[in-house]
This record gives sequence, structure tokens and C-alpha cells, in this order.
Amino acid sequence: MTDAISDSDVQLLAAVAATLKQEYIREGAVDPWANSPFAWIRSLKSRQIGKVGEQLVSGWCAAKGFDVTRSPDSDADRIIGDRRMEIKFSTLWESGIYNFQQLRDQNYEYAICLGISPFVVGCWVIPKGDLLERLPIQHGGVRGSDTRWLQFPASRPPPWLRHHGGTLAEAYEVLRAIADDSSGNPPE
Repeated sequence: MTDAISDSDVQLLAAVAATLKQEYIREGAVDPWANSPFAWIRSLKSRQIGKVGEQLVSGWCAAKGFDVTRSPDSDADRIIGDRRMEIKFSTLWESGIYNFQQLRDQNYEYAICLGISPFVVGCWVIPKGDLLERLPIQHGGVRGSDTRWLQFPASRPPPWLRHHGGTLAEAYEVLRAIADDSSGNPPE
């Protein structure tokens, strides 16, 4: 590894870092993301990660047969099956949680929350009303009074989310029911 470094001082610092690494990295510790097809996403800037989340949901929905278009305004991310959708994305945090941030009271009908772990994916399609009713305010102050977040252990989503998906297959069924329901009411 240090062969790729030509500066002798950088090589020396890299050798010191390798020695220090032993103190900070647990013996036998394995990066759970090491062989994950999603690991590359974690190296991106947060703004890019959100965009990738939107693209993942859009591509998946299109591949599942839904009509997907960009929203004509910034109040929703996509129009999926003629419904205005906000897309929120989280990779698994080291603490084992998904954290879907910046959920606002804007002009969308549903939020699609996509949570990615190294080899498991969770997905929920949640009516905006449920989010506004159940979630705490994320930021204080005048400008942040409508910003909320959904945070939970990836292995134990809150019971109220069961009706809104869980696996990709379950989220697909929720989306299909929404698309099939011409009344605009969320499926029971």
C-alpha cells in the first residue's frame, strides 16, 4: 500500500498510522459492508446519497412496472403511479438504526423510506398524514418547525410501520394497492 506513495514523509506517516490502527481496530473486526453491493454509496457526499436513494427507488419502481416521472416542483421527488411521492433514504448507521431525515409538510401524498443495510433492504410507503401525526420535530426554531425525522432500529421497526411495508416485496404490494385505489385513500 505504501509503495504507491512516493513521498518519504507520507510513507513514514502511513507506517505510524498502520501501527496505531492496531490500537483502534478490534482484533478480528470485519467491516459488515466489505462485500456489500451497496458499500460504495456510503463513500458519497450526503447530497449525492439522497440523489442515489431517489434513483434507486425510481429504477426499482420502473422495473416493477410503475410509471415514474420527476415531480414538476420541489414539493415531491417523483410521481409514481400518478401519486406524488417524497423519497427518503438511509444507509444503516453504525448504531444499527435507519434515520430518515428532513421529512417536511410539503405537497406529496406518500413518503417512500428506503433503508439499506449491507445485505438487507427495508422499504416503507407511508402516507404523509401518518408521518406528520407520529414523528417528532427534527429542528427547533421558526424555519424548522415542519421538519421531522423517522429513526428506528433497522431490525425492529415500530409496529405502526407494518402496514406500510418492511421488505421490498411488501412495499411493492403497498404501492400496487395505492396505484389500484382511484380514491386516493391509503390501503388498509
